[in-house]
Amino acid sequence: MQRHLVPVSLIGVVGCFLLLSCAKKDKLAESRTIGVSLLTRQHLFYRDLEEGLREAATQNRYELIIASADFDLGKQLGQVQDFIARKVDAIVVCPVDSRGVGPTILDANKAKIPVFTADIAVQGGTIVSHIASDNVAGGRLAGEYIARVLKGKGSVAIINQPAVTSVLDRVRGFNEAISEYPDIRVVADVNGQGVRDRALEAASDVLQANPGLQAIFGINDDSALGALDAVQQFKRTGVVIVGYDATPPAVDAIRKGTPLKADVVQYPKKIGITTIEKIRDYLGGTVIPKVVPVEVGMVDSVALATEPTK
Repeated sequence: MQRHLVPVSLIGVVGCFLLLSCAKKDKLAESRTIGVSLLTRQHLFYRDLEEGLREAATQNRYELIIASADFDLGKQLGQVQDFIARKVDAIVVCPVDSRGVGPTILDANKAKIPVFTADIAVQGGTIVSHIASDNVAGGRLAGEYIARVLKGKGSVAIINQPAVTSVLDRVRGFNEAISEYPDIRVVADVNGQGVRDRALEAASDVLQANPGLQAIFGINDDSALGALDAVQQFKRTGVVIVGYDATPPAVDAIRKGTPLKADVVQYPKKIGITTIEKIRDYLGGTVIPKVVPVEVGMVDSVALATEPTK
């Protein structure tokens, strides 16, 4: 029987190919490092979002470097610059100021580090993908709820925070819904800065200037709870408040039958999980959408009454 001998040179080529292939697989299996700059850890929303990030990162063997900007733009810019210096594989930003964070996003672009935004979008620089609640839809839900309660007629105020893009989307959706009711007027749109004490001050001014005010839309629960504080201090009856986020204090206020009657529900943990999933897809070579919306819902006393007992 004639034997066919494989040339030594061919064996060498095949061996090198296998080694390179294994090395490539090992490289793909390496843990990625992702830098995350949160807006804050003070809000339950961002703590839940962080939980989602960590859960998905563990599943994908990613290392997370998570920092909180604590509403401080300068602090957030420093955090992103630190991620760039560390040469992380990707950066996630929840902007303190959508426009103000733009220059450091450009720095990340120059360093060829992909940047993703979660919850709040940026204005400036190139973002691979923005993962957030469908805030326009959420704003519409709030507007439609108020329109139903007012039976299509009355005066409404907005406690706003216009420096944040997600809030701009909420207000846009709210105004779109209200515009369907010509007998509902938005008589005030004021900046409560997204925090309870400032929202209390803003709502107090609105209530004094508009004695016939019938409803308030708070762009987050701190804004809604600040408005609730003002309504209760002024002992105003007949004012309906709708908030956004469904945090435990807001849900408790709804259960107790206060003027805070309803809240738009977000799913921050899902936003965190989805963000890591989109980073994984992108790093794996998949083209992903520029915007990835995450569903929202609505909660009021009726919905809370039908919740299963825990």
